[in-house]
Amino acid sequence: MISSTIINEFISIKTHDKENIRQATNIEKIIIAFAVVFSAMQAQAQEFQGMAIYESKTSTADMKARFGGNRDITPEMQKKMEDRMKKMLEKTFVLNFDKTASIYKEEEKLEAPGQNNGGMRMMSSFMGGGGTTYKNVKEKTYSVDKEFMGKEFLVKDSLPKLQWKMESETKQIGGYTCYKATAVKSVSQSDFRNFRPKEEKKDEKKAENQKSTNFMEDLEMPKEVMITAWYAPEIPVNQGPENYWGLPGLILEVSDGKTVILCSKIVLNPKEKAVIKAPTKGKEITQKEYDETVTKKMEEMRQQFQNGGGRPSFRIGN
Repeated sequence: MISSTIINEFISIKTHDKENIRQATNIEKIIIAFAVVFSAMQAQAQEFQGMAIYESKTSTADMKARFGGNRDITPEMQKKMEDRMKKMLEKTFVLNFDKTASIYKEEEKLEAPGQNNGGMRMMSSFMGGGGTTYKNVKEKTYSVDKEFMGKEFLVKDSLPKLQWKMESETKQIGGYTCYKATAVKSVSQSDFRNFRPKEEKKDEKKAENQKSTNFMEDLEMPKEVMITAWYAPEIPVNQGPENYWGLPGLILEVSDGKTVILCSKIVLNPKEKAVIKAPTKGKEITQKEYDETVTKKMEEMRQQFQNGGGRPSFRIGN
């Protein structure tokens, strides 16, 4: 016969096994619960989107001063030139963003019939407009499709890494408390908003009757500019307009001393989700290569005009 001691030990082992199984089941339930919560958080992070509208304005004071000082330009001509410059230098953009990527595009406007829309699009691209700018802050890359003189380019490069200096100064923008940050940025040689007046010494100033009708001769492109940005930590995304990024909150305002980009509206988690993906059309090229292409062609046009060659050629390569 089996002794009562052995029976009791057997019962004890079985009871212990059941307790282990019960504990293991509870642990599995906890792990599954954590997995579900983590997946939900990941899905929520991936689904999060925001939309911001920005107004971009570039000062034309430098150019107005040169128009006014030129006797060959009539008040009517000056007014037309100022109106055209204002149209090109005051723009509205829409930024759609999530946690890792964004697309930044000029708001589409109806063009008046009979206008030289192709020429206006080209000039718009020189002034910061045209095309779609895609930023991926996780991969630290950007791409933008550009049209220049009838040829489509796809500019792809690394995002500029700015050494932001965090300031304690704050101000309110659209109900958000924004903090100030500054940085020095290298300028794009193909962005004509970066032109600044040449610094002239007193003995080098031209006489009034010697001023040229080509006001561009009095302007130059700097290599660097000082950037001032205002970001909102309440919107914890590493995004901003154009190629600006790298701050612990959405950049709502940024200025380089001549161009100011200011957010006028924000919608978080809009009902209609935007498709945030990189553009694909155009000849792939780096930012440096694109800048060199533009500056080379513009120099050719300038030489052609100076030599009395008439209308410049708008053909680039093949």
